[in-house]
Amino acid sequence: MHERILIVDFGSQYTQLIARRVREHDVFSEVVPAQVAHEHLGEDLRGVILSGGPASAYLEGAPDMDASVLDAGVPILGICYGMQWMCESLGGKVVPGESREFGFTEMTVDDDTGFFGGINPETVVWMSHGDRVAELPAGFRRLAHSADCPEAAVGDPDRGFYGLQFHPEVAHTPEGVAMLENFLKKVAGCEGDWTPGDLADELVRQAEEQIGNDGEVVLGLSGGVDSSVVGAILQKAIGRRCHAIFVDNGLLRAGERDLVEVKYREHFDLDLTVVDAGERFLSKLAGVTDPETKRKIIGHEFIEVFREQAQRFERAHFLGQGTLYPDVIESVAAHGGATEVIKSHHNVGGLPDDLEMELVEPLRLLFKDEVRVLGSCLGVPDELTQRQPFPGPGLAVRCVGECTPARIELLRQADLIVREEFENRGEHEGVWQYFAVLTGAQSVGVMGDQRTYEEAVAIRAVQSSDGMTADWVYPSRDCLQAISNRIINQVRGINRVVLDITSKPPGTIEWE
Repeated sequence: MHERILIVDFGSQYTQLIARRVREHDVFSEVVPAQVAHEHLGEDLRGVILSGGPASAYLEGAPDMDASVLDAGVPILGICYGMQWMCESLGGKVVPGESREFGFTEMTVDDDTGFFGGINPETVVWMSHGDRVAELPAGFRRLAHSADCPEAAVGDPDRGFYGLQFHPEVAHTPEGVAMLENFLKKVAGCEGDWTPGDLADELVRQAEEQIGNDGEVVLGLSGGVDSSVVGAILQKAIGRRCHAIFVDNGLLRAGERDLVEVKYREHFDLDLTVVDAGERFLSKLAGVTDPETKRKIIGHEFIEVFREQAQRFERAHFLGQGTLYPDVIESVAAHGGATEVIKSHHNVGGLPDDLEMELVEPLRLLFKDEVRVLGSCLGVPDELTQRQPFPGPGLAVRCVGECTPARIELLRQADLIVREEFENRGEHEGVWQYFAVLTGAQSVGVMGDQRTYEEAVAIRAVQSSDGMTADWVYPSRDCLQAISNRIINQVRGINRVVLDITSKPPGTIEWE
């Protein structure tokens, strides 16, 4: 048994990010819905973390939890809604705030011992709340404050109970990792006995148990990091009973199909089939402009292709996918909580009710950077694990408006130029994603003294550690100038290039 931290999901977009931060400190974490949290207490438990959520703790029907968790005799850390629920449950009072706090906020630490040991007394945190704790429970005291939130952090150190109004788990709280380490190591007494290698062995074992001794899997292979690592897991688990299907849906980047065929035959011993389905997908997308509808059409067609391919194999009752946690958390309530749905990812929200195949998704609760490390543990080469993410629906979610063959080709050419200029100049190093977006806007221009009225393309480049939050990247002027000149001169049908400087939140990384 490993040391265990129980993470209670109250519906936050960041619940699994908390779990990931715990794992970074070599401590095993388990995420459970609030309504069943009391069923997951045990001798190996070292502490409990209560997630945030979109509700208000004082309203009827707000997410609740059996209060026995508070009597488990282990330290508890409440984050945002988790803090408010804990304070309300212990006799405090939560009220609507006089002002809201969203984004970067300066915070002053009033007690720099214990939980805040080693933290700068003046620090920056990421806030996202409209309510506040007006009255503290017995035994609690203020530990930190901001200009608009007197109780930015509170605690009862004697019981090991702490509450934070901000989010230490996101990268936008610079000292959040140190704060969580203090909770895990100093407050909960964890030593750290869990590693990525343990995870790799566990995922292979789980796949073996799920698929059985004679089951076969149809693996949706996209050529990206995620499906590559799933392929490595399944290869170790069931060998050539894994049948990898790469679908050319007509929405791929330039050169993508050739790269996948060459690299996967070099590095994997999987049964690989390439399906040419571009005309099929694009015909289904004709006349469609709504982004949710696009995603669901693409998801449906992928499933239909996989179903058709599965008929070639007698025992292929399983569908393998490289689904990651950010896909899940934006598409559905991942842990059965009150999480808000942001958009349907084709491999989650786009799945049909009559799938008739059991999903094999070993990475469903992991983040991209964790998957890269896991891939290295499994022997996947760096040239595959370090590729920039590419969405399953392909260029369709970067093409605002109708995905006609002509518009997709415009975008494909522009995207290739963006990637080439970033990579040739070395400006792709440390960048999470860099790509072109066909915005759907048209604008007047002048070329050769003649009026043009053509498409506008956006350059999108972001830095992120996990895809849950992201900051926009400002390429060099030389890089931007080269991209703009090349696109306008070489891609007929585009006469304007703009730069997207939107972070996530409030935007998402992809446009659709």
